[in-house]
Amino acid sequence: MNSASASPASSLGGIAADAASRRPRLAAGDAPVIRVRDLDFFYGSTQALWGVELDIRRGEVLALIGPSGCGKSTFLRTLNRMNDTIPGTRAEGHVLLDEVDVNSPDVDVVELRRRVGMVFQRPNPFPMSIYDNVAFGPRLHGRARRAELDELVERCLKGAALWDEVHDRLKASALALSGGQQQRLCIARALANEPEVLLLDEPASALDPNSTAKIEDLIFELRGRYTIVIVTHNMQQAARVSDRTAFFLKGRLVESGPTEEMFTNPTRLETEQYITGRFG
Repeated sequence: MNSASASPASSLGGIAADAASRRPRLAAGDAPVIRVRDLDFFYGSTQALWGVELDIRRGEVLALIGPSGCGKSTFLRTLNRMNDTIPGTRAEGHVLLDEVDVNSPDVDVVELRRRVGMVFQRPNPFPMSIYDNVAFGPRLHGRARRAELDELVERCLKGAALWDEVHDRLKASALALSGGQQQRLCIARALANEPEVLLLDEPASALDPNSTAKIEDLIFELRGRYTIVIVTHNMQQAARVSDRTAFFLKGRLVESGPTEEMFTNPTRLETEQYITGRFG
């Protein structure tokens, strides 16, 4: 883009540059934890993704942006086969997690979703205690010793920046928590399964600004220890939290790259028009 056309995005570029300056740099040259190659996806006879190719790097925060219905969430759910829960769907192409195709019939889907955890748009705590929500996955996978679970629950609640708020009421119902607390509990529940990748599908879209800020701070803290892929409609949020951004439009990946560069000088006109609010 020329400087005149790029200028409306300069404020987003500034947000991204400021955020990047406060983050430690990730080690360069690491092999991607996930490689997506020539991915098509179908809901019955309707094609939702066309030929997506994207590398997701270990330890990074990757933001997926684009207008509603562009395929962002569909793509996110292909990474741990969550779309399998929808009848009539199918994927073609390759989603390689550490070079193993997740769509192979030999893949254990339960183990895949342990390694690639997911937090949904609306908080969905189980109707049980705060403690039991976090301990649910480890118990399911055979970790039932009380002392071990106690330590794990505390560690994950601290990792989700929730321990100080709930440590004295772990036996209380998770449904009594505020919306923002419930979402952080869902993140703690995902962390308890010791994932390598966290998928966040608009995790703050239903939250108030204060809770949104806490979720963004949490993403900043988790960066590096986990690979995080986040779907967001909030361009300022993408600029604040992500290392790289991928822009989807009508089921196709238009472009991807470092967030600061994407928001300062995108290479495609469609990207510039979207991030400056001309459509979407």
